[in-house]
This record gives sequence, structure tokens and C-alpha cells, in this order.
Amino acid sequence: MKALRPIVLVLAASLAGPAPAAFDVDDLMRGLAQRKGGRATFVETRHLALLDKPLVATGELSYAAPDRLEKRTRTPRPEVMVLDRDRLTIEREQKKFTLDLGQYPEARAFVESIRSILAGDRRALEKSYLLHVSGGPDAWELVLLPGDEKIASFVVRITVAGRGSQVRSVEYRQADGDRSVMIIEPIEAR
Repeated sequence: MKALRPIVLVLAASLAGPAPAAFDVDDLMRGLAQRKGGRATFVETRHLALLDKPLVATGELSYAAPDRLEKRTRTPRPEVMVLDRDRLTIEREQKKFTLDLGQYPEARAFVESIRSILAGDRRALEKSYLLHVSGGPDAWELVLLPGDEKIASFVVRITVAGRGSQVRSVEYRQADGDRSVMIIEPIEAR
């Protein structure tokens, strides 16, 4: 009977078929690239060394592939940030500022990280970051580690988690010890 055990195990393994392929960065990026846009609410908690307690902001996000991202903060103070191609426009307290990100390469790499994740653009991400994915299609985590000293001087790590093609949280850990965590809740289209 003991002699049959290895044969039975080999036979059982061959009947089960090939093992499923591991979920990797390409799988995640393909899934994210399929989503052409959407809206979500957010709660962002910023932990700053200068403050005794975290700052909490709430609002709405919208994304239109491949390069438009809008963040409308409602609380604690209204603010609108629009990233449209290489222009970042900020409206706050009846003032409007526009930055050309082409003039700020480090800031551009930081801002571009989220847009590239939403677009499923692995090449753009790998220009500035080393990528590591864990989990599977139903619950994944993507960690971005700066591959450039200039970026590493202000961002230690970006961790993005989600389900399927939806980003559900983003955590930025800055080199100065500050960090922010954004929890995202998709708004389903009607």
C-alpha cells in the first residue's frame, strides 16, 4: 500500500490540471487599464509631525482615462485640484493656481504615480518606481518604491490596494515621516 501512495499522489496532481498562474504586475495593470474612468468618494487622513492630531479631509474624486484626475475636497475646506495632462490647477478660497508639471520633474513623478496606476501604465510607473504586487485579482496591493534619489528624498513608499479594477486605498509615506492614507469608495454609475 505504501508503494502505491506516490503513484496516487502523482495521478491526483495530473488530474487536477496545471496550477493557476500567479497574479503579477502585468495582470494588475491589464485589469486597471480596462477601467476608462469613474467617480468615488474619499476620506483622507494626513498624519503630520507638526500637528498633535491628524487632518481629515473628505470629498469626491473623478477620473477620465488616460490623463484627467480631479479631486474635490468638501471638508474641512473646499478645494478643487485638477490634473489635466501636464497641468495641475488648484482652486482654493477664490484663488486659482496653475502649475506646469514639466517644470517640476520630482513633483511630476509623484503626481504621475496615481494617474499611471489608474491607467494601468506599467511603463510610466517603472520610469520612477520599483513595483511589487501581492495578493490576487479580488484583493491586491501594489507597493511603489522610488528608483530615483530625487524622488526618494521626499517619498519613501506608495502603497495602493484594491479589488478587481478598483483602487480602494492609497498610502503615501514621505521621507520626513509624514504620511497620508486615502480610503476610496467607488460611486457606481447609474
